[in-house]
Amino acid sequence: MKLRILGCSGGIGGEHLRTTSLLIDDDVLVDAGTGVGDLSIAELACIDHVFLTHTHLDHIACLPLMIDSVADRRSKPLTVYGTQAVLNILKAHVFNWLVWPDFAEVPTADNPFVRYQPIDLLQPVVLGGRTFTALPVDHTIPAVAYRLDSGVGSLVFSGDTGPCDAFWAAANRIDNLRHLIIECAFPDSEERLATLSKHLCPSLLAAELSKLQRPCEIHITHLKPGQMELTMAEIDLCLGRFKPQMLRNGQVFEF
Repeated sequence: MKLRILGCSGGIGGEHLRTTSLLIDDDVLVDAGTGVGDLSIAELACIDHVFLTHTHLDHIACLPLMIDSVADRRSKPLTVYGTQAVLNILKAHVFNWLVWPDFAEVPTADNPFVRYQPIDLLQPVVLGGRTFTALPVDHTIPAVAYRLDSGVGSLVFSGDTGPCDAFWAAANRIDNLRHLIIECAFPDSEERLATLSKHLCPSLLAAELSKLQRPCEIHITHLKPGQMELTMAEIDLCLGRFKPQMLRNGQVFEF
């Protein structure tokens, strides 16, 4: 399994700042933030599956545009996966004919551009020998993390979350865990905002990582533009023993 980071920033505002999206092999996306916009038309047309952690704009911004751009080049619907709560929000507030057309009915309901596939927590979805499993997190709206399992190794992507014991319990059951991509959206000076918005800051992340019982590489995502260096410096101070690395746009993982 090959994973390429298309976007991992908590915002925009620079040449390399793209919001959250991960490309698995050539045909699967986890989230569809602004990083998707850097793909070519041919690359976009190859994507058959999109797994959503949640529906905040930085995680879905390019999904409507991607579908519109390549629908005429595809012979089958794009499948969008999410919990029923996530899909309900997406259908009610994005693909609702007011913000964007309902591509589950275009060109017809029998032959649509998009197909929605509800998933359940901890229930694996297998695609070509690759397993995708939604894990619990705690965010301000319905949200999940994902375990990506090649059969040889697993990578866990937290999506957006605040403190969540259930997430760590699920991660600790993964015996082939190799990588953990975990958010840290704010520096410690904004701990109150992190708590209110159910994100993490370095001190909260340190408390959460103390619950991890599996050895793995730690990668930090969702850093806010303008605060990246400060937040990483604070992370290095309180989490140095974990040797966390800042996730970077264009980074590739093979596992």
